[in-house]
Amino acid sequence: MDYRERMKELRDTLNAHGYRYYVLDDPQISDYEYDHLLRQLEDLEKEHPEEITPDSPTQRVGGQTLSEFQQVSHPVPLESLQDVFNADEVREFLERVAEVVPHAEYSVEPKVDGLSVALEYRDGVFYQGATRGDGHVGEDVTENLRTIRSIPMTLPEKLPRLIVRGEVYMARSVFEELNAQREINGQPLMANPRNAAAGSLRQLDPKVAASRRLDIAIFNLQLAEGREFATHTETMEYLASQHFKVIPNRRLSDPQRMLEEIERLNDVRMDFPFDMDGAVIKMNDLRDRKVLGSTAKCPKWAIAYKYPPEKKPSQVMDIVVQVGRTGVLTPKAVLNPVRLAGTTVTNATLHNQDYITEKDIRIGDTVIVQKAGEIIPEIVEVVKEKRPDNAQPYFLPESCPVCGAPVSRDPDGAAIRCTGAECPAQLLRNLTHFASRNAMDIDGLGPAVMNQLIESGLVRTAADLYRLQAEEIAKLERMGQKSADNAVKAIAKSKENDLWRLLFALGIRQVGEKAAKVLASHFGSFAALRDATEEELTAIDDIGAITAAYIRRWMESPQSQDLMTRLQAAGVNMECKEEKVDNRFAGMTFVLTGSLEKFTREEAGDMVEERGGKAASSVSKKTTYVVAGPGAGSKLRKAQELGIPVLTEEEFLALL
Repeated sequence: MDYRERMKELRDTLNAHGYRYYVLDDPQISDYEYDHLLRQLEDLEKEHPEEITPDSPTQRVGGQTLSEFQQVSHPVPLESLQDVFNADEVREFLERVAEVVPHAEYSVEPKVDGLSVALEYRDGVFYQGATRGDGHVGEDVTENLRTIRSIPMTLPEKLPRLIVRGEVYMARSVFEELNAQREINGQPLMANPRNAAAGSLRQLDPKVAASRRLDIAIFNLQLAEGREFATHTETMEYLASQHFKVIPNRRLSDPQRMLEEIERLNDVRMDFPFDMDGAVIKMNDLRDRKVLGSTAKCPKWAIAYKYPPEKKPSQVMDIVVQVGRTGVLTPKAVLNPVRLAGTTVTNATLHNQDYITEKDIRIGDTVIVQKAGEIIPEIVEVVKEKRPDNAQPYFLPESCPVCGAPVSRDPDGAAIRCTGAECPAQLLRNLTHFASRNAMDIDGLGPAVMNQLIESGLVRTAADLYRLQAEEIAKLERMGQKSADNAVKAIAKSKENDLWRLLFALGIRQVGEKAAKVLASHFGSFAALRDATEEELTAIDDIGAITAAYIRRWMESPQSQDLMTRLQAAGVNMECKEEKVDNRFAGMTFVLTGSLEKFTREEAGDMVEERGGKAASSVSKKTTYVVAGPGAGSKLRKAQELGIPVLTEEEFLALL
């Protein structure tokens, strides 16, 4: 078999197994076997890049980073549905249809809460994908859609042109994992799965989209050249045969059973992997749809029934406080169990002290509970006439319930945080940050390994990392002796890091890389910084009053003092090694756009910040320079409109 035949065989085999895994949820081979086949294909494609095809599984990870999205006109409009909110409005819709089409049959389907897209295939190969936009013009997100494993790249039947419509979503389980990881990394949490899916699909870097593990549910056939269908059911069955992941739990219904079917979907909504914000009711006969037609905005043959939030009374039995991985204290109401939207609710988040005070929530209160966005239980109001006589106003504790350290309120928000440097609740996040590339740069100690070190009792603070033995690490899952030896070498090497890395690794609030470098250069040693007053700190450029207060509070904490004593005893460097900080770009703001040849935009941004400047993502009147490479788009145009100096890559290098 020559290499072309082998590459085709591997592509076909991998695509078939991918379909069984991501669409049918019925894997036939192990992940190891799949990865082994994929590696063979990758090796062959490296040797013969001219043979790479669009349907190759290797192309799922995404192509080049985009500078902006291009517009796409939809050949068939992606119409929005008219929303209805009660049984009377459903009956009115059915009666209007019956005047034109008596005895109509309907498909009742889940309404996925995601982002609507159109997928276009030409001769059976995925050609282009676009967001809904205004229904007539959307954005080209083809490269990001390629990363969704349940979207087939090729179809069994090679129609000249096929367009389908679906809803891209992020599964609830993936959303929870993503937010857990973002919390560990100290990143802002995503608001909900829909926003997370929309933001992921509009990432300019397809590799970021690929990491978000999006999924799709196909719910409509827009165009099929060379094929005729009589009903919506037929189109869905056809699309399923073409390896599309079609909308689940569809049922046909007559008008007499419509409300019953809507309620049935509501009862099973938590069985779906996606969030569902309603039920779609659409005529099944495609010819009848044409008879009814559409208004300027919506089809007359379909509606979307939005489920009202179910509200029920319960009682607040207790209020408990949890400490998150970033140290934020989050109060939670313990409720008398109540059944809501298909699940039993026993807890409701109370967000923060301001929320509790505003609603005047007290232990013993009777409250009205609903699920916000049909997911998160929340207290809507307090039934004050049922309040017990002895109920007292509730206030969050002044010390951390986990480690006992004092708590402090963010000056720019409602969050109350534990100030303990060694708080067990924050340990995984703190240690992961401590070992990260831009901090102490301890290779081999990612979140998974760090979590095992914590759970095994080997590590309780960052200082414990410097006592680890290779034999202890080798016993961890998937770690082996060689990986353990490398980890111990990386830990030992980190002792020699410059002081700024240690300052950044400590996770002091508002002390990022730039501030850490400024502080290390100014004071020269940790001892000098430790003894600095707030006045001495605020006298330094880029160190404001809030940051100075955070630094002093951290230095004065007994937990911080214990940590630093142990790190120093372990031999971690506490001195600044750099003689002078390069501040030639101080006060300047650079915006990087287009493709740079000698380094990435991220690397160029690091070079700017190493010289005291700021790398920004958008052009404004405060921008000093725009560095533009090939492919520069809207940012270059805006710079020209504002009269901002534009540098080529060569001019930027000269400035460096």
